[in-house]
Amino acid sequence: MCKPFIKKLKTKLTFLAALLILVPTVSAEKFDVEQEIKISSSRQAADLKNKIFSYIDNVIITQGTLKIHAELVQVITQEKSDNKIYIAKGSPATFEQTLQDGSPINLQAKEIRYEPGMNIVVISGDALLRQEGSEVSGSKITYNFETEYVNAESLENAKVETVLQPKNKTEQPGKSKGKKE
Repeated sequence: MCKPFIKKLKTKLTFLAALLILVPTVSAEKFDVEQEIKISSSRQAADLKNKIFSYIDNVIITQGTLKIHAELVQVITQEKSDNKIYIAKGSPATFEQTLQDGSPINLQAKEIRYEPGMNIVVISGDALLRQEGSEVSGSKITYNFETEYVNAESLENAKVETVLQPKNKTEQPGKSKGKKE
């Protein structure tokens, strides 16, 4: 009776441990949110009354090291807080950013919901997070830039998958591979 519960618990703990390996290095450049935002697209439309701006076809958004590529992006300004929500859609839409340690993080999914005011990005629909050769895939991945919390989920009958790459061993000064001293 306890065996199925223990097996599920072990699986969840293994997944959590794998995610924790990725999390310490996933920290976005804080200065990016202070940079200007550039948006280019083939077409643009605006619902000024509801504060919804749509960018259509070949959309590219840049802000510092942040780059979003999508087929459609809607920017919604929240009335009370003036925070913006970016909803990017594509086949796939992509989100790239250089982290504080200089390494890139790449996200891709059918939909990317980026809320810079809340420090959150949620990717859904064939979601994939890549960093330093390792990757996490699932139906939905949520990442909080401030707390460095990652949550990956999958639909029923599907699994979240994590592939971890070992760090390359660096050669010691004065020694090279294949030579005996």
